[in-house]
Amino acid sequence: MIAAMGVAEFVKPDMIKSGAVVVDVGVNRVNDPSTKSGSRLVGDVDFAGVQPLAGKITPNPGGVGPMTIAMLMQNTVRAAEMATK
Repeated sequence: MIAAMGVAEFVKPDMIKSGAVVVDVGVNRVNDPSTKSGSRLVGDVDFAGVQPLAGKITPNPGGVGPMTIAMLMQNTVRAAEMATK
């Protein structure tokens, strides 16, 4: 299951099958008075609720973002190499 709708913690445990692979792509800022900034980042998946049920799950923040950056850099290098041939 891939969640990328842009709604904070929208996907709840009753929305996935046991053992599902859950990829959380959404990034949302929610109010959190306990933090210095007054807010925190969360994904589209209720991570704490879904994690015990999911077979595999990406955390958010910190899940697919680093891979996105790595692939962007790889494609940039590849494009530069192609441009110099």
